[in-house]
Amino acid sequence: MSEVEQAPASAPEAAAAVILDALNATDSNGTEALNATAKFVATPEGTALAYGSLVFMALLPIFFGALRSVTCSKSKNSSDMPETITGRDAARFPIIASCTLFGLYLFFKVFSQEYINLLLSVYFFGLGVLALSHTMSPLMSRIFPESFPNKQYQLLFTQGSGESKEEIVNYEFDTKNLVCLVISSVVGVWYLLKKHWIANNLFGLAFALNGVELLHLNNVSTGCILLGGLFVYDVFWVFGTNVMVTVAKSFEAPIKLVFPQDLLEKGLGASNFAMLGLGDIVIPGIFIALLLRFDVSLKKNSRTYFYSSFLAYIFGLGLTIFVMHTFKHAQPALLYLVPACVGFPVIVALIKGELTEMFRPQTGSVSPSGKSVCMRKS
Repeated sequence: MSEVEQAPASAPEAAAAVILDALNATDSNGTEALNATAKFVATPEGTALAYGSLVFMALLPIFFGALRSVTCSKSKNSSDMPETITGRDAARFPIIASCTLFGLYLFFKVFSQEYINLLLSVYFFGLGVLALSHTMSPLMSRIFPESFPNKQYQLLFTQGSGESKEEIVNYEFDTKNLVCLVISSVVGVWYLLKKHWIANNLFGLAFALNGVELLHLNNVSTGCILLGGLFVYDVFWVFGTNVMVTVAKSFEAPIKLVFPQDLLEKGLGASNFAMLGLGDIVIPGIFIALLLRFDVSLKKNSRTYFYSSFLAYIFGLGLTIFVMHTFKHAQPALLYLVPACVGFPVIVALIKGELTEMFRPQTGSVSPSGKSVCMRKS
């Protein structure tokens, strides 16, 4: 992504990208389809470990991605610049998502699944390496000692000459970034060759964190439009047709988090997975990140809306898993996540008398320093 990934190029593009996540997701939050043929019955311990791990992994990119969305640097590097999603983008999102999903469905019906997934593997190898490298960069900056010889580099690509010269690519990086890139490439090769679930999750977490960090909603109203549209999208494609389930089972890419339910029996070679699509993380995540920026803009040294929406996400995800196991049927996670993530903060705003302020046009547009958060206007 931009499958979410990594730094998306434009809001509509990002939308089409994140959609590839949402399509995976929700069949997804269960494993009945995958395990039906293998007749695998997970132990209560294995099931609890798998879903507990998925919930924990889902919370990591939302929490840290939201924090990084507030403190995003004003770097000239395009990969560090957030992309603002407007109301118009949000309204078109479900349509783009549906076209992308149905297009993939037709591709898998017409062309060989093996060759399609080979192309996707190469595509996601490049995206995953960049996303993981970008995610690791702040951590590496803290790990390396100050005495480390950190040289600066610039990759510049221009068009034309003289006064008409136009910059196409202007990317600045240093030695620490190169180290991150090498480590990420090793993980990429591991994923490309083995498709191991740990490598898949490293890429998936990087994609999700980058999505939450770099995709900014311009206000709460836009967030409600986006989540409401995808609420309908998720319910229709899961309950109304077999399209999402078909694509989810055919699509091999790190756009989901997986965890084996037979880990206790088979160790790292386990093969019966519970899974959660990145769309069920990134879509609510960018709304939760917006509420954190709203908290910051209030300058009250409080994170009430962020924590209420964060707890709402945990509740919604837990409810999804509970309903799925009760009815033994795959569930569209956004069916439960959207009402929870929108409803809880709105109730809090009503109680505090800040509902009008929450829905003002420039919600979350101020950084801790009082300066504009580095968002690009669309």
